[in-house]
Amino acid sequence: MKFLIVFVALFALALAAPPQSDVQIVRQDSDVQPDSYKYGVETSDGTNKNEEGQLKNIGTEQEAISVKGSFSFVADDGQTYQVNYIADENGFQPQGAHLPVAPVA
Repeated sequence: MKFLIVFVALFALALAAPPQSDVQIVRQDSDVQPDSYKYGVETSDGTNKNEEGQLKNIGTEQEAISVKGSFSFVADDGQTYQVNYIADENGFQPQGAHLPVAPVA
């Protein structure tokens, strides 16, 4: 009986889900080197992503990758949101007009 209830609930949920549209890649490029990379992709639904990374302090104990990039997407409200970011030895640091900002200490 429990199986039937779960099955019916999942079936109802599947029917209620919005149809998935086919999103196509309209631009994709990349350049991967031994000590750096760069790539970008754009899809037909308005999503964009660009990123580049570079290896720093090569051959030392502090060797790390430093990444900077951005992505944007069209949300359900029809507005385009963009996030620019850096990711390095200080962690992931996103910035965007829609993101909250920590108060100054």
